[in-house]
Amino acid sequence: MSEDLFSSLDHLATTSTVVIDRPRGSAHPRYPAAIYPLDYGYLDGTVSADGDGIDLFRGSAVGNGVVAMAVIADIDKKDVEVKILLDCTADEIGTAAAFLRDTLGLGTTVLRREVS
Repeated sequence: MSEDLFSSLDHLATTSTVVIDRPRGSAHPRYPAAIYPLDYGYLDGTVSADGDGIDLFRGSAVGNGVVAMAVIADIDKKDVEVKILLDCTADEIGTAAAFLRDTLGLGTTVLRREVS
């Protein structure tokens, strides 16, 4: 069942333009002490629940595709979002999750793609 979800996310990622608007090492626009550990951006031409493009973290394992997704709950914004983890290594998945959870204080669950 989850493979259908990840296949659909792969399709979105490969048929959309990846826009990185917060490169690794840049500061979060509202929280300057929060430094992005991976490239962060969105899929241009897609729409997420907040009306913007689908958010993503892009790692260094080019060609891996969508390896995980983070489901986050932002109590301050009273919002739930999904963020795609594209071309990430296992360590980068953990790094993105820790950034969301520990640095930004968001309720975060990561769903990893099952590897056969």
